[in-house]
Amino acid sequence: MTYYAVFDTNVLVSSLLTKNDDATTAKVIYEIASKRIIPIYSKEIFEEYNEVLHRDKFPFTDERIDGLLRVIVQFGILVEPTPTGIELPDEKDVVFYEVVMDKRDDDAYLVTGNKKHFPDRQYIVTPSEMMDIIDNE
Repeated sequence: MTYYAVFDTNVLVSSLLTKNDDATTAKVIYEIASKRIIPIYSKEIFEEYNEVLHRDKFPFTDERIDGLLRVIVQFGILVEPTPTGIELPDEKDVVFYEVVMDKRDDDAYLVTGNKKHFPDRQYIVTPSEMMDIIDNE
């Protein structure tokens, strides 16, 4: 089965930071290349990914960042989300919520390390919960 997922930026950061290939943040990203997860993103989300991953505080090489972003573009779906009017504690999180809502007809998930930043919904999951969903299909 194939799943659609919008990745919160913190998941991408964690996937690049880990040295453990068995870490769930790494595993969910690997699922993109295996085509079990189709990433969904907007122009605004992609710009955030690019900006955050290039911050000096992170030890990521341009090659690793560009490789990850290339995979997202190659296997992903760019969407122009419809505004939902939702207000979240961090207004930068609104676009992630709106992208997942735009693809809910496709049973899309929002994968985040900070579920408390979003409404309590079954489709807002941690990387570990996303892997459980995939593994229990």
